Amino acid sequence: MAEPAAVSSLPREVREQLAELELELSEGDITQKGYEKKRAKLLAPYVPQTQVVDSALQKESKPQMPVPSAAPASASSSSSSSKFHRARSGGARDERYRSDIHTEAVQAALAKHKEQKMALPMPTKRRSTFVQSPADACTPPDTSSASEDEGSLRRQAALSAALHQSLQNAESWINRSVQGSSTSSSASSTLSHGEGKGTSGSLADVFANTRIESFSVPPDVTATTSTPSARPAAIDLPPSGIVKGMHKGSNRSSLMDTADGVPVSSRVSTKIQQLLNTLKRPKRPPLKEFFVDDFEEIVEVPQPDPNQPKPEGRQMTPVKGEPLGVVCNWPPALEAALQRWGTTQAKCPCLTALDVTGKPVYTLTYGKLWSRSLKLAYTLLNKLGTKNEPVLKPGDRVALVYPNNDPVMFMVAFYGCLLAEVIPVPIEDAGGQQIGFLLGSCGIALALTTEVCLKGLPKTQNGEIVQFKGWPRLKWVVTDSKYLSKSPKDWQPNISAAGTEPAYIEYKTSKEGSVMGVTVSRVAMLAHCQALSQACNYSEGETIVNVLDFKKDAGLWHGILTNVMNKLHTISVPYSVMKTCPLSWVQRVHAHKAKVALVKCRDLHWAMMAHRDQRDVSLSSLRMLIVTDGANPWSVSSCDAFLSLFQSHGLKPEAICPCATSPEAMTVAIRRPGVPGAPLPGRAILSMNGLSFGVIRVNTEDKNSALTVQDVGHVMPGGMMCIVKPDGPPQLCKTDEIGEICVSSRAGGMMYYGLAGVTKNTFEVIPVNSSGSPVGEVPFVRSGLLGFVGPGSLVFVVGKMDGLLTVSGRRHNADDIVATGLAVESIKTVYRGRIAVFSVSVFYDERIVVVAEQRPDASEEDSFQWMSRVLQAIDSIHQVGVYCLALVPANTLPKTPLGGIHISQTKQHFLEGSLHPCNILMCPHTCVTNLPKPRQKQPGVGPASVMVGNLVAGKRIAQASGRDLGQIEDNDLVKKHQFLTEVLQWRAQATPDHPLFLLLNAKGTTVCTATCLQLHKKAERIASVLCDKGHLNAGDNVVLLYPPGIELITAFYGCLYSGCVPVTVRPPHAQSLVATLPTVRMIVEVSKAACILTTQTLMRLLKSREAAGAVDVKTWPTIIDTDDLPRKRLAQIYKPPTPEMLAYLDFSVSTTGMLTGVKMSHAAVSGLCRAIKLQCELYSSRQIAICLDPYCGLGFVLWCLCSVYSGHQSILIPPMELESNLFLWLSTVSQYKIRDTFCSYSVMELCTKGLGNQVEMLKARGINLSCVRTCVVVAEERPRVSLTHSFSKLFKDIGLSSRAVSTTFGSRVNVAICLQGTSGPDPTTVYVDLKSLRHDRVRLVERGAPQSLLLSESGKILPGVKVVIVNPETKGPLGDSHLGEIWVNSPHTASGYYTIYDNETLQADHFNTRLSFGDAAQTLWARTGYLGFVRRTELTAASGERHDALYVVGALDETLELRGLRYHPIDIETSVSRTHRSIAECAVFTWTNLLVVVVELCGCEQEALDLVPLVTNVVLEEHYLIVGVVVVVDPGVIPINSRGEKQRMHLRDSFLADQLDPIYVAYNM
Repeated sequence: MAEPAAVSSLPREVREQLAELELELSEGDITQKGYEKKRAKLLAPYVPQTQVVDSALQKESKPQMPVPSAAPASASSSSSSSKFHRARSGGARDERYRSDIHTEAVQAALAKHKEQKMALPMPTKRRSTFVQSPADACTPPDTSSASEDEGSLRRQAALSAALHQSLQNAESWINRSVQGSSTSSSASSTLSHGEGKGTSGSLADVFANTRIESFSVPPDVTATTSTPSARPAAIDLPPSGIVKGMHKGSNRSSLMDTADGVPVSSRVSTKIQQLLNTLKRPKRPPLKEFFVDDFEEIVEVPQPDPNQPKPEGRQMTPVKGEPLGVVCNWPPALEAALQRWGTTQAKCPCLTALDVTGKPVYTLTYGKLWSRSLKLAYTLLNKLGTKNEPVLKPGDRVALVYPNNDPVMFMVAFYGCLLAEVIPVPIEDAGGQQIGFLLGSCGIALALTTEVCLKGLPKTQNGEIVQFKGWPRLKWVVTDSKYLSKSPKDWQPNISAAGTEPAYIEYKTSKEGSVMGVTVSRVAMLAHCQALSQACNYSEGETIVNVLDFKKDAGLWHGILTNVMNKLHTISVPYSVMKTCPLSWVQRVHAHKAKVALVKCRDLHWAMMAHRDQRDVSLSSLRMLIVTDGANPWSVSSCDAFLSLFQSHGLKPEAICPCATSPEAMTVAIRRPGVPGAPLPGRAILSMNGLSFGVIRVNTEDKNSALTVQDVGHVMPGGMMCIVKPDGPPQLCKTDEIGEICVSSRAGGMMYYGLAGVTKNTFEVIPVNSSGSPVGEVPFVRSGLLGFVGPGSLVFVVGKMDGLLTVSGRRHNADDIVATGLAVESIKTVYRGRIAVFSVSVFYDERIVVVAEQRPDASEEDSFQWMSRVLQAIDSIHQVGVYCLALVPANTLPKTPLGGIHISQTKQHFLEGSLHPCNILMCPHTCVTNLPKPRQKQPGVGPASVMVGNLVAGKRIAQASGRDLGQIEDNDLVKKHQFLTEVLQWRAQATPDHPLFLLLNAKGTTVCTATCLQLHKKAERIASVLCDKGHLNAGDNVVLLYPPGIELITAFYGCLYSGCVPVTVRPPHAQSLVATLPTVRMIVEVSKAACILTTQTLMRLLKSREAAGAVDVKTWPTIIDTDDLPRKRLAQIYKPPTPEMLAYLDFSVSTTGMLTGVKMSHAAVSGLCRAIKLQCELYSSRQIAICLDPYCGLGFVLWCLCSVYSGHQSILIPPMELESNLFLWLSTVSQYKIRDTFCSYSVMELCTKGLGNQVEMLKARGINLSCVRTCVVVAEERPRVSLTHSFSKLFKDIGLSSRAVSTTFGSRVNVAICLQGTSGPDPTTVYVDLKSLRHDRVRLVERGAPQSLLLSESGKILPGVKVVIVNPETKGPLGDSHLGEIWVNSPHTASGYYTIYDNETLQADHFNTRLSFGDAAQTLWARTGYLGFVRRTELTAASGERHDALYVVGALDETLELRGLRYHPIDIETSVSRTHRSIAECAVFTWTNLLVVVVELCGCEQEALDLVPLVTNVVLEEHYLIVGVVVVVDPGVIPINSRGEKQRMHLRDSFLADQLDPIYVAYNM
């Protein structure tokens, strides 16, 4: 690249940026390629144009350098340390994690994938979730699904894009600005509202343009201008253009099968289309109509691969190490060695500690170590308690809490404990809960620490040390010299010959994260030191450099114990020094001419990174470089690279000695220092595929999936080794089989302290042969390492039991998968040393999860690219699918004290949903291969044979009925008055002053009452206005637009008096006209209303400018306000010629988004009122309280009709008043001593959530509910058992009877089918099996059975009502063990749908249809559209018969058909809502065979991505379904109607039209 004239002449900030680039390059934070690209960009303005060579060509011609490495595992240190300014190191790739096979193999595998490239949809994320810079936030919505090199290009493009955007897609902009969310613009935010009509002036026009003509978008329920996040007041959303009363499904069929129904610019649909293309589109089989009763879903068991390699060798024989030589001067115990050197060689150095810069700061001599340990031992035994009650007795356990940079204090404390015969338990820094478990199980009450460390511990206000979570109460003792008492001359410690009594306890963390203590006896400690001395050939006075943790494992064994045995001098290099000066250990070897160094691959790697800083170091003194994690898959390449770099510095090839260790078996094997010139030990190149089946196969053919491993030397002196199968009984492996290495020797752990059960399986293993009989009597210890013994008795380790992932019967090693992931060019995206791989158990198998830390500067695009390539690489090389790949922000994974990733805690966070990833990719479709086969229909089984089959099996036909109306004596009211208007006139004469209605406001005061006469008079006046002002004829439809109250009732009777047909409509919400007014408009149009009756306030609202923004206000029919009525008598009250005449129209929006109006005749009205009167025993001296919306269904009937018919007094409480006074409903019930009250689920939920914790306050206010006999929830859905139960439980303290709460059931065709009433048995509940329910079967199970669902009866069937359960497809009656559609026959069934065009063919059979055969085939039935079943109970009904209970399961329209099974959304939603505390609400729907789950996040946005795996897991576990898309949205986005039901279809339309502004959308692969 041509250089500018002189770098010095460049502006200062450019020079700084260049220096920064150099630094990044030297640390491996960017690739050479990235470095050149960025440098060229910086210099471009200063380079003469002619000189700019095509840098791409240059790059081509360069030899490809291996990927330079990332910085050391600590991100902070790299930037802070000036030592790191240096040029590029020669061949240093990231050696720590590079096993040679991987990089080449991965590149080859990815190349293969490129040919068959899959288009994976990238997840969409709202920018505000991870805000980068404010400048980006205001750019116009991005139309492409992935932006270019973001920052620079975006700013240039912003202007042109803005211009282009405004022309192309104005509405999306307007819509966004109205919602006030331009700042939190989502990356997926091309909001499209139908086909744009040029640049519209306001959101209102957009709606006006799109609504009527294209019917593609329902009014946006989320766009409340004031607060976009608050849920708008419950809104009944109109349908999307399906006014005809057609069913949603039929009108949408074209949309469902293709993505055509969606505007092309919508990103969501293209994403889903991409996702569908990546999955093979499953065929959707129809539901099976008939199948064996005991059918169970069988989870597929993966069949073993017939071609899998099988072990062929003979059974192995245990391998012996060389005998442990007897050296005459070996001490009888380790403490004796200390005494000898401390008294005879007091001046000899024992341990040197370094300061932060890596310079020696203090050397502990053997004399000092002896004297200080003595003082401590004396203090511990004699100075802590009183003489009679010492705090410590020999054999007690003591915790050692020392920082990693203070080996001297630790060593003194350790030996002090040994001399006092108490058992030291070295632990990591205070605080971990699992460490608390260890301390508790070891019965530790005392902790030793340094003064500095104690000062650093968190304190309470009165200066005591905080009690850590899960820790026992501890007494802290400071061991600094000044606090110790000198022992008297005559006091001597008791040093006996080493026996089997415990010497110390070393902690280990298990795979699950629990911490256990491995107890080491004094004789094992001694024997281990002897074996190490012999294997490493230690001689007195040698210097060793220890970079490892001195509190456990090899760091403790060599640097603290064997050290004293052989009078060695240890130089301890703490981790903190390595972070700031990675070369420090090499410098120490050079300065002290050390003979032995103890390191990990990480330290080799860091030294290579930093080696440019030191040209003149020499490693020629080293006879052993002990690599303690020589058992890792990447140790080979680390050792090779280190050797190639440092051979020129005197490092001898035979000095590299990998070893294998484990807390239980201690040192398992170590390579002995070689003889110069002797051939170096061999390597094994093994087939990955073979390894996954536990078989050793030398890899010859496919170099891409091979693993190179190096030996870890021979068995330890005096030891014996065998290899046993990792699971099941400890059967000896064959010679070509991989198994767990077991060791038998005096030098091993003896038990897990306090855990006898686990101990037996680990420390007392007697191997067995293939027939199961034991081989020998000698017990072996399981080492937790997987490997084999190769030729020449060399030991090879291929992995750890803890890192073993067993997926579908094949074994994979977590470390191998990490290495594969890192071989994918990852420098731009993730940090190398910070990847965790573990498996989670989901749906009967282990699933692999990969979590990595993402660099802060990685772009969305890079990360996604990297993630998809990692998936492909792992798939190719290991032939295993990754279930979940998550990237978390830098420095957020839990770390171990020495800087590694804490795997079990990471797993814990993942499963709890507290990992907070910033990117996530789930691939359940590829890994979950054990789902049961989709259900197929059995052909040729007709409904009649099903019936016969049921009868043969002794099943009843599922039918039930209420009391027979004919037998019930009623007063003469029924005979005399057929019509409600006549009843009202009769009451006005007979009991003119009897109060019928009482309306309360939020304060609980009565604002309005109506007696029989007042109601009659007011109705007459309204009727006369209708005739005079409205010029209406009998039979004209009139829309009543009133807030809940008495005006609505008077207007209703006014219409009946004048012969008009009333249509009650919920008034629009003044604050959200745009969302609510179009619904009103639509009902007015559909009902062909001739006139609107309303109040003055609402009349002004209908004609306001705001309303004009939402609908065309010029085309309203006549609007009459009824506030000031002329006092004019009505000439005559209209009387319908027949009771079959239409009385009123009942309009409502169903949960599937259909607007339907049903016709109620006068006969049906009288029949309904009579049935309710009888069921609830209503008469004029009774009072009932109603807290319901009075616009449709049973709510309307109770509010407006029942009181007039039965004469009781209704206390009316508008539900919206509860928002300002939660106590209103309950205090009214208490104050008026109401026996029967009616409410909606929304009201019950408000009280449960709002008053649940204020029961004491309710008591203080004197609220008492013991008067309540029935509290009925009016609903058209499956009873919400958990809500009614918690309501009953919460308020039982203020007298509510547990039997009071019940629910009703009604539907569009018949608004009241069941109602609990006053007599008859209590509602019953049953537990049914969810799995059977998916097959339309009902199987009752016990409470607590897995996969059980609690259902409650929906009240008692009303008098005169009959129900039968029918197969919706064949229309044949079903037995009572089947789930089917509920059909109803009753005098009060509606007489049909009211539609614009008389297109009633579709729904003709909803109101009068016949069964295809059977006794009841002549009866006319109405189809409710709900699935349910009937069960005969043990209870007795009023008639004396056994009572038949009706259970409603859910709406047929709402069910999802997936895998040939029938699912109810609410069941999936219940599972999802339980998974995480931050899920406020959830809704599911399907789109082209994909299950879409929308969750509202009530926590902070960082939690959004935590929900994706949790949701996927729970749906898979509990419902055997794979979630296709997870959408995380703000609270209040899921639309809910006035009855408190979710409107899933509306949500689905908004999702497909991309109007949800989601926080995150994850497309599960």
